[in-house]
Amino acid sequence: MSFDPPGRDPARPLIVGIAGGTGSGKTTVAHKLAAAMPAGRCVTIEHDAYYRDQAHLGFEERTRINYDHPESLDSSLLAEHLRALREGRTVEIPIYDFATHTRRPDTRQVPAARVIIVEGILVFTEAILREQLDIKIFVDTDADIRLIRRIRRDLEQRGRSFQSVRDQYYATVRPMHLEHVEPSKRWADLIVPEGGDNKVALDVILGQLWRIAFQ
Repeated sequence: MSFDPPGRDPARPLIVGIAGGTGSGKTTVAHKLAAAMPAGRCVTIEHDAYYRDQAHLGFEERTRINYDHPESLDSSLLAEHLRALREGRTVEIPIYDFATHTRRPDTRQVPAARVIIVEGILVFTEAILREQLDIKIFVDTDADIRLIRRIRRDLEQRGRSFQSVRDQYYATVRPMHLEHVEPSKRWADLIVPEGGDNKVALDVILGQLWRIAFQ
């Protein structure tokens, strides 16, 4: 088994895309893989950081935007940054404030590395992003588990109320999952059930990434 796509130049960084529904565990998978890699050999990027800045709108207008639709994300900028990283250049990643739906004025500097992991629910939906991914992994987790994780995350980490989380889930999260996220599974090279709890899958993937990291 090899993660090297046919024709890939072994001297160039490998870009791994990790997608899956909200709360599927894709972020956990990305962080566990990155943490287990040799220092300086792997970086992670969240597609969520590329939400379009809505500072020009009033707060109430911002809350009504469908943030689970591909158009809510600046995927062109992410694709540009992935191309730059593949060429060995450092990039400035946006920092998004989920409580206010705006981008912060500062950025996060990300250097090039042998392995680049990019994760997000909509990473596979846009052709401009799929073209940059050498390996595509879809994390597949049951809907009830994903919902519980989504509620806990938004309440504890993103400053949301339970009512706003509930309303958003019914209005956009669930329908957009069915329309965009679930169908994107067909683009995956690997499907990992249960996300970060699947130790066997993580060990297999990590073994391949270690090999590529030292090419």
